[in-house]
Amino acid sequence: MANDFAPVDIKDVEKKLEEMNIKDVEVSGGRPLKQPFSIIVAAVGLITSLFHIWVLTIHPIDPWYFRTLHVVLGGILLFAIVPAAKGWGKNQPHLIDYLFMLMLIAPTVYIFSVFDEWIYRVGVVPDTWDFFFSLLFVIAIWEMARRTAGLPLAILTVLFILYGHYGNYLPGLFQHRGYSWEREITFLFSLDGILGLPVQASAHYIFLFVLFGAFVDASGAGKFFVDFARCIAGRARGGPAKVSIVSSALIGTASGSSVANVVVDGVFNIPLMKASGFKPKVAGAIEAMNSSGGQIVPPVMGAGAFLMAEILSVPYADVCLAALIPAILYFNAAYWMIDLYSAQAGLKGIPKEEMPVFRKIMLEKGYLLVPLVTLLVCLMVLMWSPSRAALIGIVTLIVASWVRKETRMGLASILKTMADGARGAIEIIATCAAAGIIVGVLTQTGLGQKFAMIIFNYSQGNLLIALIFTAVVAVVLGMGMPTTAAYAIGASVLAPALVKDFQVLPIAAHLFIFYFACLSALTPPVALASFAAAAIANARPWDVGWQSMRFAIAGFIIPFMFIYGPAMVLAPSATGFDIFMTIVTGLLGTLGLAAAVQGWLLSRLSTLLRILMLIGALALIKPGWITDLIGFGIFVVIAGFQWISLRKARPLQA
Repeated sequence: MANDFAPVDIKDVEKKLEEMNIKDVEVSGGRPLKQPFSIIVAAVGLITSLFHIWVLTIHPIDPWYFRTLHVVLGGILLFAIVPAAKGWGKNQPHLIDYLFMLMLIAPTVYIFSVFDEWIYRVGVVPDTWDFFFSLLFVIAIWEMARRTAGLPLAILTVLFILYGHYGNYLPGLFQHRGYSWEREITFLFSLDGILGLPVQASAHYIFLFVLFGAFVDASGAGKFFVDFARCIAGRARGGPAKVSIVSSALIGTASGSSVANVVVDGVFNIPLMKASGFKPKVAGAIEAMNSSGGQIVPPVMGAGAFLMAEILSVPYADVCLAALIPAILYFNAAYWMIDLYSAQAGLKGIPKEEMPVFRKIMLEKGYLLVPLVTLLVCLMVLMWSPSRAALIGIVTLIVASWVRKETRMGLASILKTMADGARGAIEIIATCAAAGIIVGVLTQTGLGQKFAMIIFNYSQGNLLIALIFTAVVAVVLGMGMPTTAAYAIGASVLAPALVKDFQVLPIAAHLFIFYFACLSALTPPVALASFAAAAIANARPWDVGWQSMRFAIAGFIIPFMFIYGPAMVLAPSATGFDIFMTIVTGLLGTLGLAAAVQGWLLSRLSTLLRILMLIGALALIKPGWITDLIGFGIFVVIAGFQWISLRKARPLQA
């Protein structure tokens, strides 16, 4: 029996992901480099981490210099680690990789040497050399995006660049004056383009949190989080799937990638679920649902949360607080989906003999919770800056590791982890830089404002239609690119319409887009998290994808809840009573939704009762005391009817 619970070999998972063309640098780690290349790359990674710590904590430098070096150092690591194509430089960088490194370094040397003149010429009156070196830099960024995020983001950046030049030939609202290649390309190599808000968030905040995640990972946190979650939820009905809820949320604080979350958590939990009676496609779907939800759990919420704070010009803690109640409702719905599915399928929890001993795991690696708690206190209580909080979290983790000899991190281990942390940031750096190209074109051409007019016109001023349109676009964007890029583009193109034309609360509008960008990871036809889970579960990817959507259906409804009920995101106008009622009705509504989807509450629900329960759940979810009363009444009547029926059936069975 114990062998049934054995984790899947992560190398087998990586091979399957490669066969399915699912690219995630954080998962694959790039090509294995031989010496001396591995040593050189490790040294560059270490220098990159030390550079960021030095600038962010000791000696700040001009944003032009910091952001440029942030991108360049990340790009050098990327071109050394990630091959241009399969078989190109199996154990060492290819000639083309060195060429792209030079295309990053040369423009950097150039603009730093003529910086005083450059800042006045860029995007306005550039000379030939300005254009030449800017073009080299833009091409290198494009290649970085292609190697990490794949063709969708690379193609989208090209389309936007072409739009910036040829926009004068387009009809209607999409027409603009058109910019010369010189003005457009140099504008993109500026603080309004590649080096804009996405890279600013990446350099100032995200990098150190990725580094924090590397230290957590180096400490063996993945297995500890799973064991910790087993102790909490393992014996419950459908225990292995409920374990995934807790462990995915914990792992999600250290990883901004849903695919990486699936792999780290799924190699342990999916075999557990299958051995406990879950169908392979259901086990994969549950893991994809929980791992995608890991991206929306405060206090970290991946790279998108930091970018959101920058765009909205609000403290990062405000973003976390706004995301708290929606995250609770998401995982409440996930819990009941699993519980009610397990009830009707007759599934049990993990056998007692397979359970880890809580006292033992806490003595061995309980220290791993201390840095997470410290991080939370620094961010949410002390209101320290994200970079400072991340650095304190890293220091706390290193100190805590010395509690036990077998977990102690020495100097060599610390330096290696810092080098690995820089490697782990390259995908986010590339994504943010590429997103900067798109944002730059939107800024230069005014397309962002035009999109707002288009959304308003096509929705005919109806908020619900505008929200549905926004959700579809955000999901489509997220299907082909990382969450950070999808959110950055959506925030630039879609959010202004919701905020300006429909008077939606800014934080609610941005969280709405962020949610659907995250959920795109489990939405077919390109459901990367679902497909990664399918690779581990040995199930058909499409089957897992559709099951993921079914189990995570509450996630597609919750964003509409906080648009129409801003008390859920702690709007300034909301009273304590409003927030309390939002939580209560939301928790009950998501339970009702799970019952309607699974066809089970206290016992099996008929088709009619499932329809009525769905109506009641949606009524509870919709803000307003009238709809709350209707939804509560329907829920009580159905639950009471089933309870009485079960009471009557027990004497007969006896």
